Amino acid sequence: MRLILFGPPGSGKGTYASILEKRLGIPKINTGDIFREIAKSKTELGEKIRECMNSGELVPDDITIKVLKGRISKPDCENGFILDGYPRTIPQAEALEKISDIDVVINLVVPQRVILARLSGRLICKKCNTIFHEKYLKPKKPGVCDKCGGELYHREDDRPKAIKQRLKVYQDQLKPLIKYYKERKSFANVKCNKVDIPPEVVADRIFLALKKLGLLKR
Repeated sequence: MRLILFGPPGSGKGTYASILEKRLGIPKINTGDIFREIAKSKTELGEKIRECMNSGELVPDDITIKVLKGRISKPDCENGFILDGYPRTIPQAEALEKISDIDVVINLVVPQRVILARLSGRLICKKCNTIFHEKYLKPKKPGVCDKCGGELYHREDDRPKAIKQRLKVYQDQLKPLIKYYKERKSFANVKCNKVDIPPEVVADRIFLALKKLGLLKR
């Protein structure tokens, strides 16, 4: 199964993708993670990606699709993959169509109040990027990562005003993509309407949607 998972900042998309990865036996692919790894290399491509990331610019579509094509051609993607964070624009969606046939698109529908509650209390490890929450996923020791002992911090763009702006940008980007995929692919909205809803519950909702679309055995 080749699946695209859409979800706004704070939706828990990465967590749900990890659960789907284990249950479906196919890898989750996040282009941001791939770019960060390549940026560490002393290659021409690594230098280009570093320049984009350091300047705050998006990595050009031609580079993104080239990197993605290389990733999905690996043996672990033979039975499918889960795309997390791509595509973001219609040109990216059209480029993706040229290198892979997507089976289904799942769109996570999350109220703004839920996202504000999640992101405003989010804590991130400076070393390993593990995510915690001041209320819903507290570290064992305040300010210290359970996983690596690194320092936890609040991202500047996790302030309420910045969150609302990020959500507006996301929704503006998403609307044409939703229309594009609804006209071409199997598509389902999945609700995540509570701040503290267990990730497994949302994952079960995604699986139910896949079953209803006939993509999984009942």
